Amino acid sequence: MENLTIKKLTDLIMQQAKEKGFGSKPEEINTMEKIALIHGEISEAMEAYRDKKMTGKDGFSEELADAVARIVHLAGIYGVDLEKEILKKLEGNKNREWEWDKMNEEHT
Repeated sequence: MENLTIKKLTDLIMQQAKEKGFGSKPEEINTMEKIALIHGEISEAMEAYRDKKMTGKDGFSEELADAVARIVHLAGIYGVDLEKEILKKLEGNKNREWEWDKMNEEHT
């Protein structure tokens, strides 16, 4: 699919959620469970990366896609405009300063 926007991706994921019975309204899901499932996908991505399995079934790229799909699904359920929120976050980070020397992270 060319020119796939976050909005269009959300629409596709919500359509599939309705078809598969994954829930499309807050009262149809357990929000805490959905958040835990997102966390699980991120953990699976970490394990795949650790094992140097970058592509293929259960690979790093697939697990990242699983996490994003679950996030988009949850955002769709609650009517969160992810595109707007991501752009707002990027704008806020433009002038943000991080104190890397005080963090246990490595960045170049």
